[in-house]
Amino acid sequence: MSFRLKSILPRGLYGRALLILVVPIVTIQLVVSIAFIQRHFERVTLQMTGGIAVELRLVLDRLAKGDRAGAEMVASELGFGLGPAAPPLSGLRYDALDLSGRVVAETLRDEVPGLLGADLTREDGRVIADFATPEGPVRLGIDRRRTSATNPHQLLVLMIVTSAVMTLISYLFLRNQIAPIKRLAQAAEAFGKGQHIPYRPRGATEVRAAGAAFLDMRARIERSIESRTRMLSGVSHDLRTPLTRLKLGLSMLPEDEETGALLDDVAEMQRLVDEFLAFARGDATEETEAVDLPALLRRMAENAERSGQRVTLRGCDGVLVLRLRPQAVTRAVENLLGNAARFGTRARLSLLTGERSVRIVVEDDGPGIPMERRDEAVQPFARLDGARDPNRGGGVGLGLSIAADVARSHGGALRLGESEDLGGLKAELALAR
Repeated sequence: MSFRLKSILPRGLYGRALLILVVPIVTIQLVVSIAFIQRHFERVTLQMTGGIAVELRLVLDRLAKGDRAGAEMVASELGFGLGPAAPPLSGLRYDALDLSGRVVAETLRDEVPGLLGADLTREDGRVIADFATPEGPVRLGIDRRRTSATNPHQLLVLMIVTSAVMTLISYLFLRNQIAPIKRLAQAAEAFGKGQHIPYRPRGATEVRAAGAAFLDMRARIERSIESRTRMLSGVSHDLRTPLTRLKLGLSMLPEDEETGALLDDVAEMQRLVDEFLAFARGDATEETEAVDLPALLRRMAENAERSGQRVTLRGCDGVLVLRLRPQAVTRAVENLLGNAARFGTRARLSLLTGERSVRIVVEDDGPGIPMERRDEAVQPFARLDGARDPNRGGGVGLGLSIAADVARSHGGALRLGESEDLGGLKAELALAR
């Protein structure tokens, strides 16, 4: 029951705020109005029907005295229709939804002696009542407008129109109050995707405070990233310079087995430094731009095939333009393809599109990673003891970590699983659209 109720409730802030505001007001108005209408019109009907009962008794008194002509004259002057009752009515008949009909019928029965029956449904706009007289049953027709108020709907219409106007005013007010919250959410979401959009705090005091806190937080994060990037640039220069001198010095030595081994060590150090810096630097220095993602994936597959890797493409046809950091995404996908080439013989690169995200899937036919070790595998410098170790074969255990960071900076995530077709690892890089 609660699940069904949650499914029909509005999910947006506009709908929920209006629901909280409008439902209690409308409920109170309905309850009060119905109670007021019922009691008010019952009293009015009782008073009006009581006056009619006095006039009916006057006509019936003339008939009881045998003055038929006088009774007809009085009935005509009072607006009653007087005639024989054939056959006479019995009981009281009125519609169940007629709020005042019950009061009319019961008042006539209680205050006018000799009532045989009354029918408020036989003729539209008239009350038909039969009475017992010495001359036999007679029928009196009474204009319904004289027995009860005829415009109870006016109050309901006024209530509905007023409620609609107040709801519209409430909606406009809520729109002005909620718009700053939506702008703040958009700015925070864009910053989570690595985008910087202009934002200025507006709205209520609490919303302004939240906006100012967000701006302070964004500025601190940007300063931290900028200082880290400057530091890494200096570290990169400081590390590359001695490595370059080592390479130059070794290249001047006679070529032998020992010199070749040292050159291989220097190249390995160079590669490790490059991977460490790529992981630490992330994609903070790159700006987002509009990129045709399928074309980017096709180029990466072509580059992998030129290097001797077997890559199958799926879902990379057509055009899909997204705002992302192309170099970062390229680095992440190439790391996944590199892992697939290192541990398997063939790989498959797929692109799956959704309404709110796209998924780049890299599958291979290697040994895979056990389910209980997948969370550990994306951690930096993690060492796996199984058959699939990201650090084995010259790796340093940063490929999956870099891919996970790139996914998070684009509002997504990296998920590891098992390929149903190839049997190896399935790495799914989700990016927000």
